[in-house]
Amino acid sequence: MGKKKQKIVLPPELPPEIPDEAVEVSDEDVAFVAENREYTGFLSNLDTKSINKHVTRVADVKEDDLESLYEKRIRKRSLDKEAEEQGLEVDPVDALPVKTLDGKLYYRTVPKATQKSESEDKDEANANKANANKDGGTDASVVRLTKAEKRAKLKKMRKEAKKQAKEGAEVEGIEKIPQAEVLDEVRKDMTVEEDNEKKKFRLAELGTALLTDPELNIKSLKEMLEISKDGDRDIVVLALKSLLAVFRDIIPGYRIRLPTEKEQEMKVSKAIKKMRFYESTLLSAYKAYIQKLIALEKQAVYKRVAVRCICTLLEAVPHFNFRESLLAAVIRNISSEDDVSRKLCCSTVKSLFSNEGKHGGEVTVEAVQMIADLVKDHDCQLHPDSIEVFMSLTFDEDLGKREARDADNKFKSKNAKRKNLKELKESAANEKKKARKEMMSKTREEVTAELKAASLTTDITERRRMQSDALSAVFQTFFRVLKHALRPRSEAGSSPQAPGSHPLLAPCLNGIGKFCQLIDLDFMSDLMNYLRKLAGSGNNSGDSSMDGSACLTVSERLQCCIAAFKVMRNNLDALNVDLQDFFVQLYNLIIEYRPGRDKGEILAEALKIMLCDDRQHDMQRAAAFIKRLATFSLCFGSAESLAALVTVKHLLQKNVKCRNLLENDAGGGSVSGAIAKYQPYATDPNLSGALASVLWELNLLSKHYHPAVSTMASNVSMLSTGDNQVYQSNKSPTQAFKELSLEQESFIVKNDPKSSSTKRKKGNASLEHISIGSDLDFTAQIDENDVRKKLSEHYLLLHDIAENERLRGELARTTLSLKLHEQYKKQKKRRTK
Repeated sequence: MGKKKQKIVLPPELPPEIPDEAVEVSDEDVAFVAENREYTGFLSNLDTKSINKHVTRVADVKEDDLESLYEKRIRKRSLDKEAEEQGLEVDPVDALPVKTLDGKLYYRTVPKATQKSESEDKDEANANKANANKDGGTDASVVRLTKAEKRAKLKKMRKEAKKQAKEGAEVEGIEKIPQAEVLDEVRKDMTVEEDNEKKKFRLAELGTALLTDPELNIKSLKEMLEISKDGDRDIVVLALKSLLAVFRDIIPGYRIRLPTEKEQEMKVSKAIKKMRFYESTLLSAYKAYIQKLIALEKQAVYKRVAVRCICTLLEAVPHFNFRESLLAAVIRNISSEDDVSRKLCCSTVKSLFSNEGKHGGEVTVEAVQMIADLVKDHDCQLHPDSIEVFMSLTFDEDLGKREARDADNKFKSKNAKRKNLKELKESAANEKKKARKEMMSKTREEVTAELKAASLTTDITERRRMQSDALSAVFQTFFRVLKHALRPRSEAGSSPQAPGSHPLLAPCLNGIGKFCQLIDLDFMSDLMNYLRKLAGSGNNSGDSSMDGSACLTVSERLQCCIAAFKVMRNNLDALNVDLQDFFVQLYNLIIEYRPGRDKGEILAEALKIMLCDDRQHDMQRAAAFIKRLATFSLCFGSAESLAALVTVKHLLQKNVKCRNLLENDAGGGSVSGAIAKYQPYATDPNLSGALASVLWELNLLSKHYHPAVSTMASNVSMLSTGDNQVYQSNKSPTQAFKELSLEQESFIVKNDPKSSSTKRKKGNASLEHISIGSDLDFTAQIDENDVRKKLSEHYLLLHDIAENERLRGELARTTLSLKLHEQYKKQKKRRTK
């Protein structure tokens, strides 16, 4: 009998093999095991010896034989299942069923071959033989592979697994990438919107909590400031506006003074500690908010919002801390290119000037000084609104004069009494009494100082001091603008200043006209000289000092004349200045006026102030202005013509002898004076000889297309030379200009139907059948030379005026060049010396 085969008892099925590299023990697993040692105690009680003994029963069988044995057992189980179920060639999950006529579904199946293929049988036989030869006591079915075969097999399996994984990943990527991207974008949008909504609700909650109980929820300001640092613009704007509303409501009506180090070391009650904490937190948050606004004001995206918050905050709480920073930001944007920001800043400054009760006048002085520094830094090249805000200032002219006088008298009497008493008591008084008196005087001074600080009304002397500081800064700015306008071209630079290059001159002249009664008399003569030079700039006058100055527009020169007359009217008792130069400038500026280029309301105001406001004029001067204004009315619009005719009527009513101009006799007789002939080209109204002329212009103006102008011209021509007649002019030139300029927008020239109907009735009925050729023959019969001659004679004066302007310009240029040449020679001689 042969040897019995060694019976192999297989161990239980092992778990799937996992390489050691793939096994990773995380820190979480270690921590979990450490925390749950109560449930892992059985691991320490395992009998490792019996387990090792059971696993190593087949120690004689090598590893490769054991693996082949496992494979054989799995293959046998699968064959048994297929035999029982009559195995399918195709998996029912991936195949389509077949439906019979009865409605039943079944899958097509093909029985598998029970016999193995020849190749498989040969391989198994060879493997069994090899194992039997090598290991006589082992099972023949256990096959052992060589190392080369194992490596090849592993490589092949890895390649196939990688190939399948790549193909699956590509298919899934093609299908899932677009959808994943869209889902990610939607999720991001949803999360951003949700975060924004949460932040909005949070801002609302914090704001309401602060408004209800600011002392308890004062820490919420820091959270609101953090939300204002968000990247979304809407959230930032909403946070800034919410903080603005909160600060406007919770800021107290006094300036907060933080305690010093010594005060912090002192023991205080809980209420005082709570109040100190509240004030310090509020002040730190307010400071951070202002810094945030100033930083955002420099960014174009948030500029308007930041400027609006700054202006609102300064207007609401001008007394609180850090107002200097807010005021500096407002003044910096008072001449901004953005119209919205500039208007907001200007309105804020005007409200500060008009409502001085909130800050006691201190902010007014600071704002005026900052504007003066701004004008100086930018060399007077700012927007006109930056100086126009001065028109909202109010100054008390007679503030405290009586009180000051009474106080001075009382003080003098008391001092006199005290001196007498001291002289009497010096001999008998001792040192103790002197010390006692000194202590009493000190305590009285302290009490008076505390009473002044506690009183709501400002001290009269302090108020006068602040108003004098503000007024000095205002006039300093005005005189700087006037000097800048008088600057010669050689100092201004290589390129000459064009007309209209002085944007601050017009509001400066308006301010001088308003506050001229507050100017010191010592500066009045200099001011009148500046205005006289500016009014003559651009005109060819004999003054050689004006040759190098910048040319001003007609409107600016007219404003200089208006300002000079306002100064004289308000200081009539103190000044004795001849205004003949300003009348000469007005006489020449009437011709240089152009409706589209210059402002008609300024011309009307100049006519009203200089010619109509209760002033007696010389007869020659009045006649010259009457003749010049009548000629002016023929050339320009209806509004300017009506203003000029109103002035003519006013002058004729005041000067009875000038009504001789309404007569048809040329020459004027004895009234004409020394000049027997009218000189239309004269620059001085006293040398024009206008009394020797006739107002023939009124005849043409009575046929004007506008009914207001025609009626006014006819009314002026109906004035009589009688001395006993009294006329009253109801309208001023400015009122006439404004009314007619408003009516002219909707005015439409209408033909008179009655005159046309009467002409048709008087005409012959045969004229209706006249052809177009006959009309052409009628026009051809008119002599064109005669028409040209009459028109040239009619408008000869206008052509001469234009030629005169051209010659004046050439003469001004030649004189300027000569003056520059002379200056160059003088400088050259100085250098040679």
